[in-house]
Amino acid sequence: MSQLLPQWQVRSSVQPPDWLVAAIHQHSPDLVGLYAAQLLWQRGICAPDQIAGFLDPQYYQPASPFEFGQEMDWAIDRLQRAQVNQEIIAIWGDFDADGVTATAVLWDGLGQFFTPNQQLFYYIPNRITESHGLSITGLHRLKQQGCSLIVTCDTGSSNWAEIQLASRLGMDVIVTDHHTLPDDRPPVVAILNPRYLPATHPLATLSGVAVAYKLIEALYQAAPTPPTKPLEHLLDLVAIGLIADLVELRGDCRYLAQRGIDRLQQQLSPDRQTRPGIARLLELCKRSGDRPTDISFGLGPRINAVSRIQGDAHFCVELLTSQDAARCRELAEATELANTRRKALQRNVYQQAVAKLAQLDLSTTRVIVLVDAQWAVGVLGLVAGQIAQEYGCPTILLSTEGGEEIQGVREPAETLGEQTGEARDGENAADGGIQSKIQNPKFPVLARGSARSVNQIDLYQLVQEQAHLLHRFGGHPFAAGLSLPVENIALFTEAVNQKLRRLTEGERVSSVQADLVVTVSELGKRLFQELKLLEPCGMGNPVPRLLVQNGWFERVWNRNIEDWKGGKQRYIQTEFVLRDDSDSAGFAGVWWGHYKDEIPVDRCDVIVELDSNSYKKRYEVRLIAVRTAAAMQSVQSAATLDWLIDLRPEKAIATQTVESSHATRPSPPPEALVLQQCPTSWSELQIWFRRAVQEQRSLAIAYPAPVSRSPISIWQQLAGIAKYLSRTGNTATRSQLYDKLGIGDRPLQLGFYALRLAGFAVTYEGQAFHLTWQPDPSILATDLTLTEAIEQFLTAIREEHFRRQYFYQMPLATMQALARQTVTQ
Repeated sequence: MSQLLPQWQVRSSVQPPDWLVAAIHQHSPDLVGLYAAQLLWQRGICAPDQIAGFLDPQYYQPASPFEFGQEMDWAIDRLQRAQVNQEIIAIWGDFDADGVTATAVLWDGLGQFFTPNQQLFYYIPNRITESHGLSITGLHRLKQQGCSLIVTCDTGSSNWAEIQLASRLGMDVIVTDHHTLPDDRPPVVAILNPRYLPATHPLATLSGVAVAYKLIEALYQAAPTPPTKPLEHLLDLVAIGLIADLVELRGDCRYLAQRGIDRLQQQLSPDRQTRPGIARLLELCKRSGDRPTDISFGLGPRINAVSRIQGDAHFCVELLTSQDAARCRELAEATELANTRRKALQRNVYQQAVAKLAQLDLSTTRVIVLVDAQWAVGVLGLVAGQIAQEYGCPTILLSTEGGEEIQGVREPAETLGEQTGEARDGENAADGGIQSKIQNPKFPVLARGSARSVNQIDLYQLVQEQAHLLHRFGGHPFAAGLSLPVENIALFTEAVNQKLRRLTEGERVSSVQADLVVTVSELGKRLFQELKLLEPCGMGNPVPRLLVQNGWFERVWNRNIEDWKGGKQRYIQTEFVLRDDSDSAGFAGVWWGHYKDEIPVDRCDVIVELDSNSYKKRYEVRLIAVRTAAAMQSVQSAATLDWLIDLRPEKAIATQTVESSHATRPSPPPEALVLQQCPTSWSELQIWFRRAVQEQRSLAIAYPAPVSRSPISIWQQLAGIAKYLSRTGNTATRSQLYDKLGIGDRPLQLGFYALRLAGFAVTYEGQAFHLTWQPDPSILATDLTLTEAIEQFLTAIREEHFRRQYFYQMPLATMQALARQTVTQ
């Protein structure tokens, strides 16, 4: 199947005002500041009163923690009463880097007011066996320990039922979180969540660890006597959680990240070290701690790896907060080992996902949804992020590993769909071939997974409308976790794709953007120092990407990365020297996760990020995207070919009958591809356009006028087929059903669902469908009646008929315009 090549976009070059260049030069006298000024101007950071605070945190005035209003007052009052009454408090954290660092911030911060391990405890759910948020089991465990107050971090906003249980058990709850809010305020003592603040507020984008820090900051300010440790000792933890999480680094987020990185780089200095665990982690990942990439590519993945591989992330809090150097060394090396295993596991899942993607035509796919029974849930978010970036589409990866069931009951299920994952006549098969599961609807088997977005697409908005198909869903606009019954995957896949098509109105989603055009001779220290002024980068302020045109690669080779003990990892990096006509020496670079055979041998354009490798003591580029000039010229020349041939019969659709649909039509040229079935979407047409270009053949539009059949007659025919197959024991293939009924994949899925409600069991085995009369009393528990299911089936057919009529009547000129747009993207 063809793959949609990402569209390259280059920001327009702008001439920033002289005052902005002068302001940067004043901040960094050794720099010209032109490139940095251009980037700031492009990103809207162009008000004179913004610049000083953006470049240097000492000129930024952070917001008061009491801007959370009465909620913060209530939280501080409850904590102070707990201190006076010597109550037992539990911190309820989360297992990702933001949640772990938030737990560590509360552990260190509240530890100044409550005795750790006597009055103060923490609880982190197991990533593999539990889920995000509060749980009934965990709450009962805390009650048994005598807990009377729970302070959550990076979780809890939507745990309404669990919060009510905590209240019945005699435990108060303070929520500190940054995830999506419920419609009504939960019944808690206080909830500190920046989503209650206006979107423009400087605290509006705080992550979980930053909200936890603001609570401790308020507690410090309210304390009658200063605590022993200064508040600033928490900032390195805050920076790790902020940068590791997908939040926009603006306002107080940027300020806290800047201050935290300043403190983080002290950890490798023996006389200034305050966290031996972090110091050892920096040594193991060969980082100095002075760059946000030391967190995003070093510390963050390692902290996350523990729960991804082991499930339990409790010891990570000890690693980050303990002062026992020997114990921290032991924990850091266990963390590094988990990260090594994570890399290998991630690589395996990535390769399997790419193999599934090879079966799809991504030009028709707006949202990639893949599912596999063997994928480890812990790495799906990482792989989804990789695929989203590389393919330019929001990506959702799901696993049925472990066979989790609602209510703890699993019923046997058969796959409904072709295991090849290919779709008939180019129809979307983004579910990787697993179309549905036929099982007891009362206790559906769940698929669990992760979603990652790209190109500023709000993932939460995209999925929220499909809540009726999901079991659980939560997260950020750009990263989320979810679970859903396996039987709903196909409907969910189609729904999110249709939603994004409507949002983008047919525009191309996949794109790679470059901020500046540079030559190889400009790569190096001075440019790096200018770009570094924008750090820390993240959501809303991405790492600057540089376009180098008409270059080539030399000294290309790949190898497996070595772990800290010198052992080989199953994770590839390709190293190279980038050249162009501006420079004779070239510039070193690396392409993570790719082999040398993927590097073109011809001249090409590349998009890179400029980096500093402290371990090798050099500047280098990190390759993001590459395209050869020859490939682009081939695509552009294809757009000028007159290769569309219109052979549709000129008859009115309203008078078309089954007999007349087979009327004699002109014969297409022998070498042409022939489109014989009327499409139902632009995506189907694009598949054929791309295939014609790739095979260098003309395309004959030769489908007949759509046959007019009443939807109810099609339902009656499907029901008759079901009765016949049940009575005779015969089977029917997907193609046979398509041809007999004259419908596409979505109506067929809805038809099968209606048949289940009518009392038929539908299974797929031996490349064919088996239908047997097997009424199931439990089917009465379903939320959807048979009448409603049949109406959904009829509605899908009506929509499909309308689309076919539309595409049958479409003028050739409109098709030519679409074809030209398709092949030049």
